[in-house]
Amino acid sequence: MSDSTTLPDDEKPVSRWGLPKVRGHARFLAAGGIDSLGSGLLFAFQVVYFARTTSMSLVEVGLALTVAQLLAIPAPTLFGPLVDRFGPRAVAASGNLVAGAGFVAYLFADEFWHVALMGLVVQVGVSAYWTSYGSLVALASTADQRTRWFGLMQAMRNAGVGLGGALAALVVGVGGVEWMNWLLIANAVSYVLAAWLLISWHPAPVVDEDEEHASSSDEEERAGYVAVLRDGAFMRLVAVNFVFVLSAMVLSVLLAIYIVETIEGMVWLAGVLLTVNTVLVAVMQPAVAGWVERRPAPRVIAAAAVLNAVGFAVFGFVGILPGWLVIPGMVVAILIYTLAELVQSPAVSALSVSLSPPARRGRHLAVFQLSWNVGGAVAPVVFTTLLSYGSGWPWVLLTVLSLLSVFVLGGHRGRTS
Repeated sequence: MSDSTTLPDDEKPVSRWGLPKVRGHARFLAAGGIDSLGSGLLFAFQVVYFARTTSMSLVEVGLALTVAQLLAIPAPTLFGPLVDRFGPRAVAASGNLVAGAGFVAYLFADEFWHVALMGLVVQVGVSAYWTSYGSLVALASTADQRTRWFGLMQAMRNAGVGLGGALAALVVGVGGVEWMNWLLIANAVSYVLAAWLLISWHPAPVVDEDEEHASSSDEEERAGYVAVLRDGAFMRLVAVNFVFVLSAMVLSVLLAIYIVETIEGMVWLAGVLLTVNTVLVAVMQPAVAGWVERRPAPRVIAAAAVLNAVGFAVFGFVGILPGWLVIPGMVVAILIYTLAELVQSPAVSALSVSLSPPARRGRHLAVFQLSWNVGGAVAPVVFTTLLSYGSGWPWVLLTVLSLLSVFVLGGHRGRTS
């Protein structure tokens, strides 16, 4: 008979695959998966849904949803103080309930202002979750596990968004309006389930050595967002993340239009490249996060910015290559771009949390989330405007901004690893 013992979770060896210690956090993981699946359904489904169930044209539907997105830009600033006061679980769960209610209300929308208003409700609910996201990960992890946690959540997000998009495409392609209505109801119910999972998740208190002695004075607490804006190191990271947000919008906003306008007869290529990126991130992100966590975050982020610059330059040059080099060139570009994403995403997210004082983390991460909201809103205008002057100009802008990010990050060296 052998004598076996079970090691405590905090003494178990670190996973060679880059996976964090998830014991006790299954409900958080499930809630994150539901939110990612819902995001995939949202992006792939809502325009077609309103075009089929209302008398509005595609242009009118797109305009109504754009209005909703623009109005929701400042939403994170409302939720930051709430996260600091009530905790991220309560705010994220409330956001899920709001988003679920918005999806149910979609069933009754048939005019422009209905779509804009209900779209705003959904966007506000989604913003509440993502404003709380970094603080939720901080609840589940210690500083030495945080990069792995962000890597796992990013992998789940890509898988969920991809699956949600595929499910939405299946329902739109095979079913009629009734199927689409039932999909909306199912999505709303899933958000309610995600809210319950977050509320019923009770993570053990986590105190890191670097946070144990951190405190904020009453004056700093009253300063609110002023204190965040005065935090030079954090605001530099926000500026760099804004560039990464523009980079992230390449796949959903720029790539398909670029291919249509510059490469004749290869419309299908955009979908293939998007699939390659989605699968690689979903499969490889945890392992890459395990590699990233052993290196100083600012250097990793700078390396990702350089990789992005190279990838964007390749994308731009593909437009002037001979036809037989187009597909190989695009494959090389998407692989470089994906590698940059794999390296950058967990490093930036983990650094945003480590630079946020625990007592004001909600406000800090609200400003960080604001860079996502603003970047997502301006990217379509910026990219399409530049394309009107020539197919290479968006890639020039992205390349220059990516290289400038390296110099902006210089201020982080020595402050944090």
